[in-house]
Amino acid sequence: MDSYLTDILNNGPLMLTVITGILVLLVEAARSGRPGPSSVIAGLGLAVAAVAAGMNLMTEGESFNGMARHGGYANFFTLIFTISGVVTVVLSRDYLVRMNWHRGEFYILVVFAIAGMILIASANDLIVLFLGVELMSVCLYVIAGLMRLKDRSNESGLKYFLLGAFSTGFLLYGLALVYGASGTTNLTVIRDAFPSLHAQPVFLTGVGLLLVGFSFKVAAVPFHMWAPDVYEGAPTTATGFMSTAAKAAAFAGVVTLFIRTFDYVGAAVNDVIAIIAAASMILGNSVAIAQTNVKRMLAYSSVAHAGYMLSGIAGGTHDGLTGTLYYLAAYAAMNLGAFGIIGMLEGREDRNLLLDDYTGLSKQQPLLAGLMALFMFALAGIPPLAGFFGKYYVFMAAVKSGFTWLAIIGVLTSLVSAYYYLRLVVLMYFREGTADVPVRPGAAATIAVVAVALIVVILGLLPSGIVETAQRFF
Repeated sequence: MDSYLTDILNNGPLMLTVITGILVLLVEAARSGRPGPSSVIAGLGLAVAAVAAGMNLMTEGESFNGMARHGGYANFFTLIFTISGVVTVVLSRDYLVRMNWHRGEFYILVVFAIAGMILIASANDLIVLFLGVELMSVCLYVIAGLMRLKDRSNESGLKYFLLGAFSTGFLLYGLALVYGASGTTNLTVIRDAFPSLHAQPVFLTGVGLLLVGFSFKVAAVPFHMWAPDVYEGAPTTATGFMSTAAKAAAFAGVVTLFIRTFDYVGAAVNDVIAIIAAASMILGNSVAIAQTNVKRMLAYSSVAHAGYMLSGIAGGTHDGLTGTLYYLAAYAAMNLGAFGIIGMLEGREDRNLLLDDYTGLSKQQPLLAGLMALFMFALAGIPPLAGFFGKYYVFMAAVKSGFTWLAIIGVLTSLVSAYYYLRLVVLMYFREGTADVPVRPGAAATIAVVAVALIVVILGLLPSGIVETAQRFF
């Protein structure tokens, strides 16, 4: 009994998140139709979980008979999930009220999706990993189609569900084959037995299917087809959440399996990851240039950033992994802020979602235009912002691992990305026009976006803090 109590306390962030979800569920049942208290409880609960996660970043251990891990690596990702959740809750309240679709169910789904994400990051067993993926995915399917009276939202939810279910088949079959070859679902045991398993056809097939399943979750080429339509049709603040926290959770699963469990350094598996990374960078940045919708542009940008992060994973070195973890934290802040501003400017009937709608924005909304420019500069990788150091770390790791060609592709495609990121800045500041933004951003939402912008700047000026912390996990 004492050991289970200790395990529960060690996994405090997960328990606090689940308790928050249950509380929001009960409050929503009691006060149906008045979602204000639900948003407050969700935000406060996730903030407390974030504090709990930040208190144990230096040590790691196993819980629940080796099925989960706590502290360190898991808590690092939990910080990303919970902070992203808090910002999403704050931004969503004003946004959903303006869209006339403020429902308490949204906050319930966000909290339980984060619980699934924490399970993925904490998993030390294939079953726990799968449970986390499914809990997260089911919540995100519903969030994507939340505004069910809008055709695009229905299309978003349906496409995400159908393609997500299809990818889950690959993922589950891959887990089954890995279990069949190893005789266990425990990742520690599989890691210890890896030298005798790595070349077995059944095991390799399972690894390949796992790579397909997680490539879908991170929206990497050629499994990215769902991202543009889902990102465009989902509620904008939810899109920011899916493109940051959900992507970070998927990468947590990738690192857990392909780095912390499987050791394919110098093998064909890592070459395949490098090819997927290169294809994602090339296609994502090339197609983003042609987009006229801001959300679709950032969707293809998200595909490209998945390629950047996979560049760090392809080598399998500690430098690449720490660089990838830094990039995930930086990308979460940059993209969440960008989608937050889009949500603050968006009007009903999908107004203010085209690039041309931002023409002359700096004259009408100077603060929001300045923040949006900051996020665009960071996403483009302009120093000294966080995006620059994220790309620097993953590209340097690729070079050290012998993937110099991959780093060259990354640098060249980053130059391409500067065009469509800076195009938005040019429209806001250097084109004549009057952006039609009748809404006045709420104080809480503005503070949240400013806080995210400060994180982007601080991570860029002081990158060593996260890098040194991440080095302890490997």
